[in-house]
Amino acid sequence: MQTLMQYYKFSLAFTALCFGLAVWYGWASTGSVTATLGILWIVIVLSILEVSLSFDNAVVNATVLRDMDPVWQQRFLTIGILIAVFGMRIVFPIAIVSIAASVGPWEAVELSLNDPQEYERIVSGAHIGIAGFGGAFLAMVGLTFFFDHDKDVHWIGSIERTINKFSTVPAVEIGLVLTLVYFVSTLLSEADAMTFLTAAILGLITFIGVHALGAIIEQREARKKAAGEIVRSGLGGFLYLEVLDASFSFDGVIGAFALSNNMVIIALGLSVGAMFVRSMTIHLVRTGTLAQYRYLEHGAFWAIIVLGVIMLVSARYHIPETITGLIGAVLIGLSLWWSIRHNRSERTATEGNVQPAD
Repeated sequence: MQTLMQYYKFSLAFTALCFGLAVWYGWASTGSVTATLGILWIVIVLSILEVSLSFDNAVVNATVLRDMDPVWQQRFLTIGILIAVFGMRIVFPIAIVSIAASVGPWEAVELSLNDPQEYERIVSGAHIGIAGFGGAFLAMVGLTFFFDHDKDVHWIGSIERTINKFSTVPAVEIGLVLTLVYFVSTLLSEADAMTFLTAAILGLITFIGVHALGAIIEQREARKKAAGEIVRSGLGGFLYLEVLDASFSFDGVIGAFALSNNMVIIALGLSVGAMFVRSMTIHLVRTGTLAQYRYLEHGAFWAIIVLGVIMLVSARYHIPETITGLIGAVLIGLSLWWSIRHNRSERTATEGNVQPAD
């Protein structure tokens, strides 16, 4: 228990702080015990939903983070959490309102506090662009994992081996994403289609740009290593993780308006979830969980592909976040069970090959 708690003690303290702020805000703004408890309950529900829907995010983060040195792992947990909590849960919605309504940031904050219905309408109205950018980026993340020529471990064998056969085709993932993006755009009005296509292309460019930066940094570090210098940089991976986190959080921010249109309540609830995602990521890396469970990351990347496709399709059709989270949970649960079954069969085979001592 002590070993487990060391990964989550800060998240638990942060949770207690957010819940305390929710109680203070509720009482200060309403003066009613019943209303205050209602606000606290919404914050708790948002926290639980964000944590439960973000396990695939933590698994994918861990696959990148495990190859980074401890210094950058710690920076991801500290500097990165400021970006995730303050940037995506607070600044991002305000920036959307500020741009869409052509008002200053402070006016956007006042709008969120004094006219939350209008604030919600403006943020929700930006969903088509968000769906295009986030969906394209996440779809690329998932497909790139499976279109890897060096990948030799397959969970859903028939599908993953078939995908692997086409992994040598240049830019095949980009072609698939662009095909889906174009198909969805044909279902939209002309204005919405242009917004959607532009955002999706920007999502692809961001994915390519972050990976290109990472490749440049890796080449530089390889030259330093060959020259006998110490290599400590994980900047490329750090930037990739931050963009990945942002893409994951888009739907959570928009979906949170189903429970509340108050910026303060949403920020408190989602921030708790963001903190736990960081703790889960570090836990998975430090305990070597991904190595112990052979197919766990496969399930997470399949979940990401599904999430990316759902985000793209959601530009035309509303898909409840519950369905998205349930599909992700089922895929990860199945991959975990399959991994446990694989480990048991390997132990049985090993024990069966042990010769009894004379």
